[in-house]
Formats: sequence, structure tokens, C-alpha cells
Amino acid sequence: MSMIKISSKMDGAVWDELRAVARETNQSIAGVLTDAAREYIRRRRIRPDVLRHLEQSLRENGGGG
Repeated sequence: MSMIKISSKMDGAVWDELRAVARETNQSIAGVLTDAAREYIRRRRIRPDVLRHLEQSLRENGGGG
């Protein structure tokens, strides 16, 4: 896996929490940020798919009003 360097700004309180999570889980900040980004991407991509399936199911089963 290739790594890239990024630069960004973050709320100070969020940064403190991020550092605490890294310490508690024996991870680097980069590791915690990578995990967080993966989880965010996974949720953003799954949600539209779930909603499409729900809408299809409601149409097929006469639900939804």
C-alpha cells in the first residue's frame, strides 16, 4: 500500500480526542485517520445502496403509503 502525505486543519478538541484514541489503541495518528476515513467511505457508499433496496422492496410489497 502506498502512502501519501496530507495536510489539513482540524478542531483542537477533535484533535485531542483523536490523539487519545491513538494512544488507547496503540496506533499512530495516521493509522487512526486511515481507519476513520475507511469507515466514513464505507458508510457513505453503503447508505445509497441500502436506500435503493428499501425503496425497491416497498414498491414490490405495496408499502410506503
